[in-house]
Amino acid sequence: MKHNYLSAVIGTLCASLLATGSFASSHREAPNITRAPALDSTDFYAFNSYESGREDYVTLIANYIPLQDAYGGPNYFAMDPHAVYSIHVDNTGDAVEDLTFEFRFSQALAGGEGVKLTVGPEGNSRSVAVPLKNVGGISASDMSAANFSESYTVKLRTGDRKTGTRADVAMASGMGMTFNKPLDFIGTKTFSSTQAYANYANSFIYEIAIPGCSTNGKVFVGQRKDPFVVNLGKTFDLVNYVPVEGDSSAGAGDGGGFPGGITQSAMNDDLLDKNVTAISLEIPKSCLVGSGNGVIGTWTTASLPQARILNPQASFNKSEVNGGALTQVSRLGNPLVNELVIGLKDKDRFSVAEPKNDGQFADYVTHPSLPELLNILFKDAVNTTLGANLSTLAPTNFPRMDLVTAFLTGFPGVNQLKTVTPSEMLRLNTSIAATAQAEQSNFGVAGNDLAGFPNGRRPGDDVVDIALRVVMGRLCYPIPVGGVDTDLGLCKPEDANVGNVPFTDGAPLNAMMMKNSFPYLADPLPGSN
Repeated sequence: MKHNYLSAVIGTLCASLLATGSFASSHREAPNITRAPALDSTDFYAFNSYESGREDYVTLIANYIPLQDAYGGPNYFAMDPHAVYSIHVDNTGDAVEDLTFEFRFSQALAGGEGVKLTVGPEGNSRSVAVPLKNVGGISASDMSAANFSESYTVKLRTGDRKTGTRADVAMASGMGMTFNKPLDFIGTKTFSSTQAYANYANSFIYEIAIPGCSTNGKVFVGQRKDPFVVNLGKTFDLVNYVPVEGDSSAGAGDGGGFPGGITQSAMNDDLLDKNVTAISLEIPKSCLVGSGNGVIGTWTTASLPQARILNPQASFNKSEVNGGALTQVSRLGNPLVNELVIGLKDKDRFSVAEPKNDGQFADYVTHPSLPELLNILFKDAVNTTLGANLSTLAPTNFPRMDLVTAFLTGFPGVNQLKTVTPSEMLRLNTSIAATAQAEQSNFGVAGNDLAGFPNGRRPGDDVVDIALRVVMGRLCYPIPVGGVDTDLGLCKPEDANVGNVPFTDGAPLNAMMMKNSFPYLADPLPGSN
């Protein structure tokens, strides 16, 4: 790994940086998007597939519709039929998309008007539509009792998202270009068991023919267990816990860590009982990298037509009229940028910005406010507990080139694109072999696992703990690279008084909580639990 590249690019960086990196998932991240949960991206993942035999593929997962209660009937959680959900790929490093996969959804009632029942005696009966999305049991082999369905199309746009060429992504079987989405997991009476629902949902995994790509990929869209774990409520209550590991090591149960520090427990995960809706793609690496160096930058967006006029006599599929140019309303690359890094006044602006214009948010990364907030909240308590006299808990190296490297430019030789354009994207080196599920470190690169975050992001990477430690100065201390403690040369230990402290939110996460094959995320929780 090279460590002397900073002098060559520091002038560009200081002029065009954007904040990123924090310690949670992206749920309800900006004021405006809270009004449109169907367009709210919760998490984004990009990783080299670790399913056996799929080593030549990259998996991209964009999760939407946050904080789904499994019992949220009778309508559950449909996608917005007027929106465009996109996954973007930059393979050159100019912070402009070279490939965009566009998803558009449609919804329909059974038979056009929905299932109806004859109600009333002969001579005074009526045919009345039922209020539920199903009227009986559903299985992979029999979906006739479904009263509602969603389908979608996928297009690949090559070049600029607005002016590039578009082509249809089709079923590899030749059965068409319209894909179906499974019903949400209504419950175990509707689907008979959790395994039966898994079988049902798996029947909606499609092999796809991708324009310009000689090898087929896969696609799946459907409800999943929310893969993210986070101590959400207490974190936003001015970090209402001591965010340092209370055991000698995570899960040791010995209380040998920081006095009063939080210890690992699934009960600290406020998303333990939540589902999400996942848009999942598996694409051959060779069809993503273009003429670059094998590193790609990725992110997801959701867009709506600029004008929406409500129908005062709304009906199914006719609740409003939409028109005008598509306007981006949601954006996500790295986790929780907007919640805990971008200032409140700029959150909606960040949601609609493109990576190429990220220079407007420069101060949020060169001089981040989150470490200063943690310093205000905890400095006195830390000094009292340890009998210390630390002048500050916040790192003092300005501008924060450690954060720039981790989140905006990537590390040379690891996940830095051919051209370096500081911008907020999730960067993945497709040439670094995937780590098998059982061998993955939930601390990614910092855990001596180059196949993990911030080299892309896998579902089992604990980005809460990783990013919290990075923002508090972990990269000012040596980290293991290839098993050898390595000084990255980005800052010094004296720049970060607590940079080697095991910060954590106490919500444990690891790869074994997921599946080991596409679409990787665990099956959703049933609504009747």
